[in-house]
Amino acid sequence: MTISADHTAQEPAIKDTAPQPAGQQDPASEAVHKFGITAEDYMLPARHQIQMVGPDGTLNPHTEQGTQPGHEYGLPSDTELLAAYEQLVVGRRVNDQNSALVRQGRMAVYPSSHGQEACQVAAALCLAEGDWLFPTYRDSVAVMARGVDPVQTMTLFRGDWHGGYDPAEHKVGIQCTPLTTQLLHGVGVAHAAKLRGEDTVVLAMCGDGATSEGDFHEALNFAAVFHLPVVFFVQNNQYAISVPLAHQSVAPSLAHKAVGYGMAGERVDGNDVVALLAVLGRAVKLAREGSGPLLVEAHTYRMQAHTNADDATRYRQDSEVAEWVAKDPLSRMQTYLSGRGLLDNAAADRIAGKAEAVATQLRDGLGEDVPVDPQDLFNHVFSTPTQQLKEQSAMLADELARDAAPTSAASIAKGSGK
Repeated sequence: MTISADHTAQEPAIKDTAPQPAGQQDPASEAVHKFGITAEDYMLPARHQIQMVGPDGTLNPHTEQGTQPGHEYGLPSDTELLAAYEQLVVGRRVNDQNSALVRQGRMAVYPSSHGQEACQVAAALCLAEGDWLFPTYRDSVAVMARGVDPVQTMTLFRGDWHGGYDPAEHKVGIQCTPLTTQLLHGVGVAHAAKLRGEDTVVLAMCGDGATSEGDFHEALNFAAVFHLPVVFFVQNNQYAISVPLAHQSVAPSLAHKAVGYGMAGERVDGNDVVALLAVLGRAVKLAREGSGPLLVEAHTYRMQAHTNADDATRYRQDSEVAEWVAKDPLSRMQTYLSGRGLLDNAAADRIAGKAEAVATQLRDGLGEDVPVDPQDLFNHVFSTPTQQLKEQSAMLADELARDAAPTSAASIAKGSGK
């Protein structure tokens, strides 16, 4: 079997054969037969990225949406689209508010997702209540769209000792700053859910730079071998901090990496929330039905710097940024919904008001002083502290006590009139 440059198989990939022994079934066979295509055409992404609504906010003709047999998508419902738009508006306002809070010193750092909000909103909305989301450090908008309190979501970035929210309560992993580790966490949860017989799908998010990490390979390979219900969602925003994609990978696309693990891949316009809802929604559905893991690559762009500590002008041109401004997911969706008569001024004002209320909540919540207990450095490392931690804790307690002693003595002396 060979595959041509346009992804077409040179001979049929699926043949009627005797049933294979248990544990040796081709994970993609059922989906392949259902779509009536070859295994290669199922696993390889469509020849063109899926895009339903163009940058001008109008619906593309079906022939220009990038679909082909086995890679066909229906439009999400109007209810889904309006819910997504609301989260887009809230997400954009949160990104802008948090950038201001960093400048004011009320947040230590913030990796803005300005321009990537469509990916994050779609990732959260395509999941059922019992599913799990594993975000990256840049996916705060996805975490909030999953229902986590805004101030709890940002606790990590104010420099607190904990992640801010209970992962088990929300079924959202703590945002990871180590690169790619969240994929392994997501695969572990999916494996546990499968062993327990639970109806759970995991969506694990990462960036383009993460695909060069060893954890990426280990997560995808394990998920494929054990046929786990995981959707790996790569937000290709063109840069791994300052390293452009061309210096990271020479694969035709990151979605093409899926076939090497025996799973299906797809690529989608990451600034088209309509297409994202359709593609991710189908991927989650296929994973839930037992088709195994899938990989979705979204082409998007990080409009602002990597974090407030980064100077993006050192590695990219303003003209490049301006090119992506014209593809903005928020304005695109607003134009599309308005053109269809689904978004009037009253609805737009209501949504803008909700976004402003969230921004106010963030300002008020992150402006409060948080009591600090230095012993928290040791209290939550191990369930049973090691001897070394006990010694370090005692040393800190002694030092704090000595530092406080002169103050106490001065207070006593002042009270006695000496």
